[in-house]
Parts: sequence; C-alpha cells; structure tokens
Amino acid sequence: MIRRRIRWTAVVLIAVAVGAVLIAEEGRLVGDEFERSGIDAFYAQPDGAVTGDPGTLVRSEPLAGTPLAADAWRVMYRSTTDAGDPVVVTGVVVTPWGPPPPGGRTVLAWAHPTTGAARTCAPSYGLDPFLGIEGLRTLLDRGYTVAATDYAGMGTDGPDSYLIGGTEGRNVLDAVRAARAIPGAQAGADVVLWGHSQGGQAALFAAQDAAAYAPELDVVAVAAAAPAADLLSLMKDHLDDISGVTIGAYAFTAYAETYGATVPGATLDAVLTPAAQRLVPQMNELCLLSNLDRLHQIGGPLVGDFVSVDPTTTEPWRTLLTQNSAGAVAFDAPLFLAQGLSDQLILPEDTAAFAASERSLGIDVTEQTIPWATHATIAYLALPFLVAWLDAHGV
Repeated sequence: MIRRRIRWTAVVLIAVAVGAVLIAEEGRLVGDEFERSGIDAFYAQPDGAVTGDPGTLVRSEPLAGTPLAADAWRVMYRSTTDAGDPVVVTGVVVTPWGPPPPGGRTVLAWAHPTTGAARTCAPSYGLDPFLGIEGLRTLLDRGYTVAATDYAGMGTDGPDSYLIGGTEGRNVLDAVRAARAIPGAQAGADVVLWGHSQGGQAALFAAQDAAAYAPELDVVAVAAAAPAADLLSLMKDHLDDISGVTIGAYAFTAYAETYGATVPGATLDAVLTPAAQRLVPQMNELCLLSNLDRLHQIGGPLVGDFVSVDPTTTEPWRTLLTQNSAGAVAFDAPLFLAQGLSDQLILPEDTAAFAASERSLGIDVTEQTIPWATHATIAYLALPFLVAWLDAHGV
C-alpha cells in the first residue's frame, strides 16, 4: 500500500511539473504572438543609428514571451564590418532569474547556423525568437546570460554578411557588449562563444579577433558544432550538388556586395553562369528552413551549371574564401569541436583537419564525434558533452 501511494505521488508530481511547463510554454507562445504587432517598427533604424561606439545600444525592448524563469530583450546595437565600417545589428538577450554571481553572469554568445540572407530570416524576427538558440534551456540553467546576434544585414538594414568571418565575429562580440549595456541582463566580462555551422565560423572569428577588437571581454571558452571553418574545403566538397548551389547563392552574393567595389574580379558575372545569375536573386529572398523545398526547386536545375569557374582555384575567389576561413590566428581559450559522423554538409574529415591545424597553433582542442549525428542534429546531441567540457574547465 505504501509503495502504491509513493508511485501515485510520483505520478501526480510529474503530472504537475509537466502541466506547469506546458502552461509556461503556452504563455510564452501567447507572448510571442502578442509581440508580432508592430514588430517591423523595432527593426527600422532611426536617423543616425550607426553613430556611436561598437556594442552600444540603439534601442532595446523587453519581451513578453520569454523562456521559463528568464527575462529577455530584443536589441538593436552598433557594430562594425570586417573593413571597419559602422553597421547596425539586431538580436536578443536572455538572462535567468535570480541573483548573479559577483562580477556579473558569464555571457554565452550564441552564433546561429544558416537561416538565409534576407532581412526577415533573422532569428530575432521570427515568431519564436528563442527557437534557434541551440541548448538555451541548458545554458540558462547554468546561470549564463545569452546574447544571440542576427548578424549584419539580417533583421535590420545593413551589408550582407553571409560567411564574411570578420563581420560575423565582430557582430557576435558586440552582442555581448550590448548585453552588458542592459542592467537587467546582469552580464559580466567573461564570455563563452558557442556556434553551429555558419555560426561556428562566426564564433571562431570572434575568438581570434577578441583580444584586439574587444579587449575588455575575457573569452574563457570557445565551442563550435560542425563549423564552416575551412571554406575552400566546404566549397570543393559541394561544387556539384544542391548544397553548393544553396550556400553559393547566399555566399557569392555577399562576397560580390562586400568585395566587388575594391577587389578586381569579385563580381557575380565572374563566377556564376548566366543561368545562375538569373536565379540567384530569387534564392536570396528565401529563408532556408521555411523555404527549403522552394530553394531546391529553383536551385536544382543549376546543379552542374552553377559556377563558370572553379572558385577554389580561381582568383580572387580562392583568396577571399581563404581569408574568410577560420584558423589563421591563435587564441588563448580552450576549444571544443563537435562533429557528427553522419554529417554530409560539413564533412568529418574537414573538421578533423581543422582541429589538427588549431592544435598546431598551440590551442587546447577537445574533439567530440557522434556517429549518428547529422548536420542538423549535431549541436543538440553534443550538449551533454559540451556541458561536461565546460564543467571540466570550470566555466
């Protein structure tokens, strides 16, 4: 009888806990929907928005549909491009309830994987601006304040930054500065960088640029899941498939916009076939996850007829891909690299080669491979290993 009561008590407690979570989740989604009204006004830049120091806030607003036991803000902040030009960027900041430790909370700077290149593909603009922050609940439970950038050119007006490593990295670091400008975020100077795919490239560039660009921040750990670290290898692996067409549609457009005026030959007509030049603008209007079938429908006929030259061997593309590949500069923080052995986009051998290259620079590298993980699932499946690694480093 006593055992039966214990079992029923456990069932009731579990049901109550699940019910509480469901109620909180429903409330969060109601808040998300409520915030859609007038959302475009937030992303419209006021006059003089770019004037100010990198990381300072242009505006911020508290969000109603927040994760359980957390406060959050949508932010618009100042940053710079790889060339040093001022730019305005958007994102979100999330912090858990409760008193912060002395000196403030460690800031987890999240760098998102590819969502597209259009302004409306920005994660913070979505119905659920927290949906794509991989491991958010775990990170909040660890006491981190989470700063998640959209990258330049997404959310609000700005130059296209897709796979422009220096710009993405600065946007990540300035998101941390923006979080520190919000008193309620309780953000300190210690920073953990965490990114997936395109975001892995962004996190790695943030790590290698932090000492010079944001010396007031202390990057204590860097983690990347299936990072787009070596763009030459990535492009070679996918020149003749639909992934190469989709990535290339976003990337070559960004490169032509960024470098076309100053680098001879960095124009779309110097790398894409006439057929690709006609269709790529349509692809760049579409967000990846919500329009994947349409992207493949448009890009499918371009497989085998996308590039007019091999960008991995032809200048200036080879040089541009190389300079936007991570790993040219060492950093002091330990590095965690997660790779799915079933990943068909970022190939396991490419991440292994990158890890070896980072070790040759003197970086403390931990590799974690997961046999059944794909490119889409690696960040989530790596979370238990990431947490153990953070624990081992006292972060």
